[in-house]
Amino acid sequence: MQEKITKNVDGTLRSLSNRHVQMIAIGGTIGTGLFLGSGSTISKTGPSVMIVYLVLGCFFFLMMRAIGEMFYADPSQHTFVSFISKYLGPTAGYFTGWSYWLGLLFASMAELTAIATYFAFWFPHIPSWIVEVAFLVVLAGINLIAAKLFGEAEFWFAMIKIVAIVALIFTGIIMVLAHTPTPLGHASISNITNHFTLFPHGSFNFISAFPMVFFAFQGIEFVSITLGESKNPHKVVKKAVNETLWRIMIFYIGALAVIMAVIPWTSITPDKSPFVQVFTLAGLPAAAAIINFVVLTSAASSLNSIIFSAGRHFYQLATEGRKEGFMNRHFGKVSKNGIPSAAILISAALIFITPIMSVSNSISSVFTIVAGSSSDMYIIVYLLTMVAHRKYRASNDFLSDGFKMPGYAITSPLTILFFFVIFASLFFIPGDVVGAIGAIIWSIVFCGLVYLKERNSKAYA
Repeated sequence: MQEKITKNVDGTLRSLSNRHVQMIAIGGTIGTGLFLGSGSTISKTGPSVMIVYLVLGCFFFLMMRAIGEMFYADPSQHTFVSFISKYLGPTAGYFTGWSYWLGLLFASMAELTAIATYFAFWFPHIPSWIVEVAFLVVLAGINLIAAKLFGEAEFWFAMIKIVAIVALIFTGIIMVLAHTPTPLGHASISNITNHFTLFPHGSFNFISAFPMVFFAFQGIEFVSITLGESKNPHKVVKKAVNETLWRIMIFYIGALAVIMAVIPWTSITPDKSPFVQVFTLAGLPAAAAIINFVVLTSAASSLNSIIFSAGRHFYQLATEGRKEGFMNRHFGKVSKNGIPSAAILISAALIFITPIMSVSNSISSVFTIVAGSSSDMYIIVYLLTMVAHRKYRASNDFLSDGFKMPGYAITSPLTILFFFVIFASLFFIPGDVVGAIGAIIWSIVFCGLVYLKERNSKAYA
C-alpha cells in the first residue's frame, strides 16, 4: 500500500520513500573516488587499502548512528546542522551552517567541472560552459519541481553506479574462479595475499591514505538531510543508517578486492580507472566509454544531491534568523509544492560561477585553494556534530528507548578523537597543508566576526 504524503509544519512535504532514501544514501557516497581515484589509492597502499576503508567505514557508521539518534528524537529538523544550533548554541550553529553550505557550493563547482570533462569524451568540440549551464539548469529544475522527482532522479543515478559495481564484482569473481590468464598473469586471490605487507610503500603512504579515503566517504551524511522529507522518518532513519553503510562497505571493499584479484596491485596504473582496466582485461572493448558514462552520471548524481542539500541548508539558515530579517523574508519560505525554492535558486545561481573559473589560471588556483579549505571544513563540522550529540545525550530530549548509538561511552569519544587525528594528519601531507590552514583561518575569522557582532548588538541594546 502506498504511503500517504504528509506535510511538515513549515510546509515542506514528506514525499520521499524508503527506497529513495536508501539509494540517495548509497549513491551520495559512492562516486568518482571509487571509479577513478581508487587506482591512485591502491598504488600507494596495496591490499592494505581495504583495512583503511574498513576502519573509516566503522567510524562513519558511528557518526551516522549519532546523527540518526538525534533525528529519531526530533525528525522535524531539516538538516543535522540544526542540532548543532540546538545543543551548542546559535553561534556554533551559524558557523557550521555557513561553513557547510559554502563547502557544498565548492563541491558542486568541482562536480560541474567534472561533468564537462567527462562529456568532452564524446563531444570535445562543445564548449565546457555550455555543458555546465545545461546540466545545472536541468538538475536545479528537478530540485525545484518536487522532492519526489529529486528522489526518483537520484534513485536511477545511483542504480547506474550500483549496476557498474555489481558487474565489476561479478566479472572479477568469474575471472578468479576460471583462473583467467591475463597479460599480467592470472586472475587469482593470490594476487592479494602473496607477499602481503601492511606498509608496501612505507608507513607515511599508509597513513596518508586515511585522509584520501575520508574524502571518498564524505557526503554520507546527505541521507540525514532527506529524513525531514521522508514519509516515515522513524522507520526510515533506522534502515537508512543501519543498512546503508554495510552495503557501501561491500561495494567498496568488494570492488577493491576484485580489482586487486584480477590485476596484481603493483601493475595497476594510478592515473587510469581500475574499472576500465578490469573490463578491458575481460575483453570488453567499450570499457572506457561505459565507465565514462558511469562517472558522468555519478558526477551528475553528486551535483543533484548537493543542490538538494545546499537548498535545505540555506533554508535552515534563513529560518534560524530574525523573523523580520532579510534572510527570513526572502529565503525562509516554502513554495506551494513544498520546496524551499528561493533557497535552492540562490544556491544554484552561485554555482553558475563555475564557467568563469576556466577563464583565468589565477582564478582556478584560488578556487583550488578555497575548495581544499572548504573540504577540510567538513572534518570540523563532523567534530561539532559529535559534540552536539554528546550534549543531546545530557539533555531532556534524550530518548532512552530510542535509536541509540552503540557503546556510546566508548565509541563517542573514540569517534571524536579519530576525526581530530584525521584533521591533524593533514598537516603532514604537503598537498593538504594549505587547505587545513585555510579551514582554521576561516574558523577563527568567522567566529571572531560573529563575536564582535554579538558584542556590538548587546552594547546598543
